[in-house]
Amino acid sequence: MNHPDAAAKYIADKDRARWHDKSLWFVRQKRDKMASSLPEWEELRDAASKIKAHMISNMEQYLLEFEKNAQANGIKIHWAMDAKEHNEIVHSLLKSHDVKKLVKSKSMLTEECHLNPYLEERGIEVVDTDLGERIVQLREERPSHIVMPAIHTKREEISDLFHEKMGTEKGNIDPDYLTYQARMDLRERFLASDAGLTGVNFAVAETGSIVVCTNEGNADLGTSLPKLHIASMGMEKIIPKMSDLAIFTRLLARSATGQPITTYTSQFNGPREGGEMHVVIVNNGRTEVMGQPEFRRSLSCIRCGACMNTCPVYRRSGGHSYSYIVPGPIGSILGPSRNSKEHSSLPFACTLCASCTNVCPVKIDLHDELLAMRKKIAAKNELPISKRLAMKVAGKVFSSPTLYKVAGKFARKALKMPRFMIYNQFNDWGKDRDLPEPPKKSFKEMMQERNKENGK
Repeated sequence: MNHPDAAAKYIADKDRARWHDKSLWFVRQKRDKMASSLPEWEELRDAASKIKAHMISNMEQYLLEFEKNAQANGIKIHWAMDAKEHNEIVHSLLKSHDVKKLVKSKSMLTEECHLNPYLEERGIEVVDTDLGERIVQLREERPSHIVMPAIHTKREEISDLFHEKMGTEKGNIDPDYLTYQARMDLRERFLASDAGLTGVNFAVAETGSIVVCTNEGNADLGTSLPKLHIASMGMEKIIPKMSDLAIFTRLLARSATGQPITTYTSQFNGPREGGEMHVVIVNNGRTEVMGQPEFRRSLSCIRCGACMNTCPVYRRSGGHSYSYIVPGPIGSILGPSRNSKEHSSLPFACTLCASCTNVCPVKIDLHDELLAMRKKIAAKNELPISKRLAMKVAGKVFSSPTLYKVAGKFARKALKMPRFMIYNQFNDWGKDRDLPEPPKKSFKEMMQERNKENGK
């Protein structure tokens, strides 16, 4: 389903759309407060942007350095060209250790690779241990946000879900009660697990270590109890030096949730005593994005979600209206970069207001990339015929002063027609909006009159 159709379905529930909008804007305001509390905020953004640009230009060098140092630490490194190979490697590791139960920390990469259903089809029980991820897993749906996976879900719905799945008290919507019950349920699953899987927020080439950031400590618990730890890592998560890490950790939590720092920022330097640690480094189209100069900066993304929290389209249309696993502005670049035909509607789910660019902690020029992606999709004739014709007509009108003048006069007169003739089933745009009162004269006419009055 394309974005306009999926968004229309979501905003049909006006109360939910309004609540979703306010919830995310609240997080955006927290981000602004935290950013303004640091005088050096822009310097941190500049530094992070330069580090990421340097990393992308020298990625092969740093990945090999990471592999060498990680292996020296006792970590086993695997390379996966695509999602299929990633899933096969993970399954082979689990199978070789006779793993039946896997506890998994939040990882957008494993969502991208569709790891959960792959393992479940092969008889392995997978439990997402991040609370938001656990909620959407029990609801049998995908995350709607990369940091707050269940932000689209109201606590009344969570209460009903937990009552059905965990036997909690029916109708109890107290967040502390629901969180406690989820903790107790997950604690049993941690104790019964045979292996733990995490994502990777940062991988430090200099030390061969990985860094995982959570607010619940679930990654630490999931890797402390079982002896097998597997980490799934997108190749763009590499950073050159340990000294770079402090820059990114200062930016990440403030941008994501308005916190000074993530509650748990854990470094894994090697396997636990008597255990094994494996890191699966995944390409899955990332080198193709690197080969596109206008889009390669999207690989700098540190998955904070700030662009989603500020985006007026995402906030009102919800994450499930996006066809790619990563929603919002960054997903509207990453999705079409990998499959422009399947995700052709996403770059147009944007007002080009540049708010996403303004809040991005690593200064990705998101709105410029979205505009470039529109041009690329148009050049490949992957736009629907209705949009192609509309844009062609608009181009003719805007390029001709005469046509523009005539169209303006017609529009001013047409908007004075009876309301039912303008706002009807054929006017999708007008279903949720009212046009402003049309001016009596065009801007050009008013300027001509003013100049005449001033003797110009």
